[in-house]
Amino acid sequence: MTLPREVAVMTLPNATLFPQALLPLYIFEPRYRRMLADALEEHRVFCVAMQRPGCTREAPAAVAGVGLIRVSVEHRDGTSHLILQGLARAQLLETLRYRPYRVHRIRVLAPPPGNERAVGLLVASVRELMAERVALGLPFPCPVVPGSGGGVTDKPVAPPSVAKEILRYMDDLKNPEHLVDLVSCAVLQGAEERQTIMATVDVEARLRCLARFLSADLRRRRKEAQR
Repeated sequence: MTLPREVAVMTLPNATLFPQALLPLYIFEPRYRRMLADALEEHRVFCVAMQRPGCTREAPAAVAGVGLIRVSVEHRDGTSHLILQGLARAQLLETLRYRPYRVHRIRVLAPPPGNERAVGLLVASVRELMAERVALGLPFPCPVVPGSGGGVTDKPVAPPSVAKEILRYMDDLKNPEHLVDLVSCAVLQGAEERQTIMATVDVEARLRCLARFLSADLRRRRKEAQR
């Protein structure tokens, strides 16, 4: 699919749209209702960007997820529920307009060629860390929380049986880039951690970040269990 060069941007606190992931959204804010209507009439595409921490005004992160509207259901009050499928990472370039909603020129980010052996070792490391997480019975939280214009609940969504299915699914994934993004989407709770993964284009560096985050989380939880 050829992505448009100019895309509407929804800015949400703590939200990350990873490529390959599905993001349920509830659209209620008037500007985003207008944005959704326009997108459905055109290419069904818009970006979800995380709000930069500490900014009082709307300030989307420089790297965002481009998503395709797979399903959209409009309600009688004009609000909508939709499912957005992540397609790609994109750098937000100049802002073309601010009202009634933001539109940015974007540049799709593709990872450079990497060291296959190093990537393979990192994938194995992430798989081991995930197996330890499953063995400890840790939850797989949904990484998106309610925000301005759309969101979903932040309750754990994967019981142990589903967690084991995730491990089997990881074994079937042949693309390391898909693996690191989907694991990050399923596991990472911290908004800054998820945005770090989103903004890291190189797959080897992205896997190293994910392994570091998973290791730190496991160490913290082991200490909590010992108290």
